[in-house]
Amino acid sequence: MSEGATDLIEAGAGAQPRAGERRRGIDRVIMLLEALLKHRAPMRVGDIAKMINAPRSTTYEIVNSLLEAEMLENVGSEGHVYFGRAMHLFGWAYSHHNAHYRRILETLDKMAAETGETVQICGLRGNKYVVLDCRDSPGPFRISSNVGVEVPIPWTASGRLLVGHMHETELKDFIPAADYELPDGRVIASDEFFVDVDLARRQGFSETSALA
Repeated sequence: MSEGATDLIEAGAGAQPRAGERRRGIDRVIMLLEALLKHRAPMRVGDIAKMINAPRSTTYEIVNSLLEAEMLENVGSEGHVYFGRAMHLFGWAYSHHNAHYRRILETLDKMAAETGETVQICGLRGNKYVVLDCRDSPGPFRISSNVGVEVPIPWTASGRLLVGHMHETELKDFIPAADYELPDGRVIASDEFFVDVDLARRQGFSETSALA
């Protein structure tokens, strides 16, 4: 999730707007879409309203507009909604009319076919690492992150490459302290991470083991 969108959701889940301050309608729409993306599954409108700390009436109004535009669609019979066909068309338009992305997809297919390994294209979304697209290995042993799931940068080798253009002082401001803690409770020493980033910058690649 981009830093701006993250800030919106965190603000929505926290204190109410200050006196004289109102959340803009477009902000609510962005927060709602980001909440669905983060949840990665259909949600009830009431649960979305709680997640973004918006009035239920406002959330229903936004959802109804997005349903009419086919940006959302109803799922099942219990009031769940999720991304609709229009969102697929937006993604299709991006992937087919962005020359760089078309070449990336061709390279993913070629590398996966030549190596027989899982190949991913990764990027930064705000201060998190995210897999943008993937070609899975044909073999039975696969290690990969799900496309679109945001992961703390220090957890991955690719993350070290992605921030290779940053220096230590920038990294200290950019990466939250909590992101150095692995799922099993171990903590990556920030100084060791900075050394890894510098090495990745000089080598042009990064290798890690037993992180996540």
